[in-house]
Amino acid sequence: MFQIGKTIVSEEIIENDFVCNLSACKGACCIDGDAGAPLTEEEAQILQNVYPKVKPFLRQEGIDAIESQGTYIKSDFGELETPLINGADCAYVIFDEKKTALCGIEEAYNQGHVTWKKPISCHLYPIRVKEYSEFSAINYNRWNICDDACSLGKELQVPIYKFVKEALIRKFGEDWYGELEKVATEKFNR
Repeated sequence: MFQIGKTIVSEEIIENDFVCNLSACKGACCIDGDAGAPLTEEEAQILQNVYPKVKPFLRQEGIDAIESQGTYIKSDFGELETPLINGADCAYVIFDEKKTALCGIEEAYNQGHVTWKKPISCHLYPIRVKEYSEFSAINYNRWNICDDACSLGKELQVPIYKFVKEALIRKFGEDWYGELEKVATEKFNR
């Protein structure tokens, strides 16, 4: 672990490689698991605001889940997250012609209908950020459904922090990311 400002960062994000391999996993992270995507309070409000523009991109099952549960839910642990369809798929998931899970919010963003790409927790994956009162902990979340992403990352020699560069800058800023790059460079030049 090392510290950058008010963040404690796991060295795993600079030591491990990762590149999403959607052709292999088919977007399983959006349809497997037992909870929706984690949301901040600000993101929950954004979801509520953008939903009318995102709705045309969603599947009927997702629309039904959102309209019965809300654009976001509060978990049993009091955390905000996206609703699920029958306890499985994220309600915002859509599928392409190859049956690969994609994000309906991101599709609306890509087509210029909204200016918000998707929840930061999704954008940062496989990094998870845990907020504490004095600092944020930044960790690599290992999940066996991402084994193909680890293999592809190793083949292409792309460390996790480079794969999620855009999301890390979105979350922590350019200066923070620059500090992260310095740490990574120093570590590998030893």
